Amino acid sequence: MENKSHALAAGTFVLALLAVLIALAVWLSRDNRALRTFELSSPSPVTGLQPEASVRFKGVDVGKVTAIGFDPLQVGHVLIRIAVDEKAPLTESSFATLGFQGVTGLAFIALDDTGTSTTRLTNGQEPPTRIPLRPGLMSKLSDQGMGLLTQLEESSRRLNALLSVENQKVMMGTVSSLGQAASRLQQFSSDADQALAPFVRETSATLQTMRETSDRVGDSADEARASAKAFRTVTEHMSAPGGTLDQLTQGTDTLAATGQTLNATTLPRLNKALNDTARTVRSVGQATDMLRDNPQSLIFGSGTQPPGPGEPGFKDQVGKAP
Repeated sequence: MENKSHALAAGTFVLALLAVLIALAVWLSRDNRALRTFELSSPSPVTGLQPEASVRFKGVDVGKVTAIGFDPLQVGHVLIRIAVDEKAPLTESSFATLGFQGVTGLAFIALDDTGTSTTRLTNGQEPPTRIPLRPGLMSKLSDQGMGLLTQLEESSRRLNALLSVENQKVMMGTVSSLGQAASRLQQFSSDADQALAPFVRETSATLQTMRETSDRVGDSADEARASAKAFRTVTEHMSAPGGTLDQLTQGTDTLAATGQTLNATTLPRLNKALNDTARTVRSVGQATDMLRDNPQSLIFGSGTQPPGPGEPGFKDQVGKAP
């Protein structure tokens, strides 16, 4: 009897402890946030999504999934009901996608916003406001998987056709032809080296000559620079005060003064002497003519000259015979 009482007490204690643990778990897991209810309708499978799965807005936990079922309004669609914290900034441009947590495969609802609207969604009533559910990455991969498989199959078929026996023979022939072409190209390169060897030597000699010519041109340029420097020095000496140009200018001024003196003094005197000489020459000519016409005048003198026209005693001899 005593053993039964101990067993009953132990069972009672275990049940009480289990009840306390359950109550503590419920108390710790309770959500005191004010939640709003929204619905999502998806034509794609929601594999991995379970009730109580988290709902995140831009990565921040804002709620949980409350129920998953079929949409009575759209046949074939999955209806997801979520409870979201009323502080979450959901607007009319918000949308949802299905996300997955790492490698576990557990799904969650990811909320986001395009930012095209600032109107807040109203508090969820019956029926709750619906948020559009867009295909996620896995949905897009699933939708495109068949196309990718088809393209892969087509690529495999073309690769098999490319590697057929006939094409392998053609490819081997092509490789053999390439080997022969490479051998011929090597032989041509050897012949070209032999043929171009004299040209290379001549070119080297020409380059050497051009180098020497360039050196000579450089020396000539140095000499020209030296000559230009000497010419500049001479020019500077000539242009300096008291230099050649200055002395030449002074000589020119002296020559100009001498010309002015010659024009003012010497030339008038020379002109006068020339005029006197001309008069003397004319007098000598007249005397010579008189002696030639009347030589006796040298002994007896010139005598009395007959009167000329208009003088007393002038007689007109016109019309009289001599």
